[in-house]
Amino acid sequence: MTNIYVDAMGGDFAPQATVEGAVMAVKAYQIPVTLVGRETDINKELAKYDVPRDDVRVIHADSVIGFDEEPVYAVRHKNDSSLVVALDAMKGDDNAVLVSAGSTGALLTGALLKLGRIKGIKRPALAAPLPRMDGGRALLIDCGANADCKPLYLSQFAAMGSIYSEQILGVKNPKVALLNIGTEAEKGSMAVKEAYELLSKQSGISFIGNIESKEVLRSEADVIVTDGFTGNILLKSIEGTSSVLMKTIKDTLMASAKGKLAGALIKSDLSGLKKQFSSDEIGGSPFLGVKGGVIKAHGSSSAYAFKNAIGQAAAYGKADITLRVKAALAN
Repeated sequence: MTNIYVDAMGGDFAPQATVEGAVMAVKAYQIPVTLVGRETDINKELAKYDVPRDDVRVIHADSVIGFDEEPVYAVRHKNDSSLVVALDAMKGDDNAVLVSAGSTGALLTGALLKLGRIKGIKRPALAAPLPRMDGGRALLIDCGANADCKPLYLSQFAAMGSIYSEQILGVKNPKVALLNIGTEAEKGSMAVKEAYELLSKQSGISFIGNIESKEVLRSEADVIVTDGFTGNILLKSIEGTSSVLMKTIKDTLMASAKGKLAGALIKSDLSGLKKQFSSDEIGGSPFLGVKGGVIKAHGSSSAYAFKNAIGQAAAYGKADITLRVKAALAN
């Protein structure tokens, strides 16, 4: 069974949202969860819910790593923080998975320092499932862990992303595309062109060539490979655009009686559209390539988002993603 740890003090609404989300996950997925953080605060929140205490374990941690703290210093010096205590508890257990909505920098740094990389992986990568027009999900990898990438890193991202897409997102033989400024093989920087050559010859993946950013949400690509700098810009651009678009639609409909009537008629359709683009439905982004699973949830995650992130953690462990990545490297 997967050992799931939750950084109960990480995020804007902790520990209320983290504890409620954990309770929701325990009931929905029938799995035990370990909450790490200030025991008194966690137990105070747990008292609000009817949940078997055998299914919710609590590990005490005195402090919290803030969003404004320097990641390396915080991880090295705050051994009593909820994040570090959780990572220490995971050591040596490749089937353990951590969910945290705390500092991204501290989480990624802590995962590398405390858990380490899978042997052979040059750089672990952060992956984000994106909504597609056909209702499916495309996995963007890397989306923020590595600003500078060598072609070999992108090759490994493609392998890890393919495994995750197939095992967690349910895509059979996922199609891999390389994010570029054009679809032609000769387009892009030297590093991207070298990566194209590597991916074209790489076994174990289904490479379909380059993809432009405008096609990300409507193409057939299941895994989109890029460096963390470019990927993070793309991800935040999509998040910002979808947020503005939904607000603009709402403001337009509410501006007149005709619009309000139309809005009432298509309310359920709009709710479905909003749900499709909501990151809460996925819950978080996996940090692939480290020993053990790490799921990064949004800092502003609601209890519902935490519940889904924990569900993703359970699926991660059940699918033995870490072992599958090791096997892919061996091949």
